[in-house]
Amino acid sequence: MHQPSGEHILVTGGAGFIGSTLIRRVIDDNKIVVLDTFGRNALQYHPGLQDHPNLTIRKGSVLDPAAVAEAMEGATMVVHCAAVAGIDSVGTHPTRTMNINVIGTWTVLEAAIKAGGIRRFIDFSTSEVFGQHAWKVSEEDVTTVAPPGESRWTYAASKLATEHMAHAYHAEFGLPVVCLRPFNVYGPRQVGEGAIHHFIRRAVEGSPLTVYGDGTQVRAWCYVDDMVEALCRSLVIDEAVGHSFNIGTPAATLTVTQLAYEIVRAAGSDSHVTHIDREGPDVELRVPDCSKAKRLLGYEPAVSLRDGLSRTIEWYRAQDAS
Repeated sequence: MHQPSGEHILVTGGAGFIGSTLIRRVIDDNKIVVLDTFGRNALQYHPGLQDHPNLTIRKGSVLDPAAVAEAMEGATMVVHCAAVAGIDSVGTHPTRTMNINVIGTWTVLEAAIKAGGIRRFIDFSTSEVFGQHAWKVSEEDVTTVAPPGESRWTYAASKLATEHMAHAYHAEFGLPVVCLRPFNVYGPRQVGEGAIHHFIRRAVEGSPLTVYGDGTQVRAWCYVDDMVEALCRSLVIDEAVGHSFNIGTPAATLTVTQLAYEIVRAAGSDSHVTHIDREGPDVELRVPDCSKAKRLLGYEPAVSLRDGLSRTIEWYRAQDAS
């Protein structure tokens, strides 16, 4: 199994969806420190995790250099998940998005250099760096910076900037950086925004599922355990250092409308699927080429969309029943 052991890992944004799933997997064999503002808290959905003897929780922001430096003490690895994400959150708070994503990442990178002894620094980028049309895109394909002033692209611009920043710290200071570009991650304990989160919630309660636009937007959906598998491999495989990786499940590709109907079917729901207009641009096509991750990390997604949706629906139903 490719995952860290005996490490002291700082996870910024560790109360979030992906960060908390990582922590659940590796906490028995590592010391974990979480730095988070707890605007969203998925840790609460992992029974016993918050009381685990290997977990230290520090409430604070990546914009606070003192809080970051304190959380960094003794760390041997850093997984930098902290960010503002989600179309609605980004559109409502574009300035906050840029501050936390860009300045926050710089603050964490600086603290890692000053602390010394960091054996791996994982920076989370995004599939949105490829713009509106991304068909089987590889890491060598051109990334796109959309026109300024359209808040829809603030997140993508901020993440592309931090990816360049992380690679600059690797080139100039030798910080062992790996950048990951997740493609539409979903699964149990997802907090915040996301199509699958919305669709399953609505389907379980029998309410209409709302699709923006005509629903022909194409996505490849990646189950969270596959994302965390790639993340763990990035922490321990030396060949990963200095690279960016697309992480997704190309086999789980379908339109947003098809996804909605698949969730209705899987949930055994009688929900209707409705369409409404959405102002502003959207990503029309987003499917990764993950061959580089397969070659250097040995990454191969193991969870099919049908199995992933079934597991996720089961978890949401259990939450509603509790």
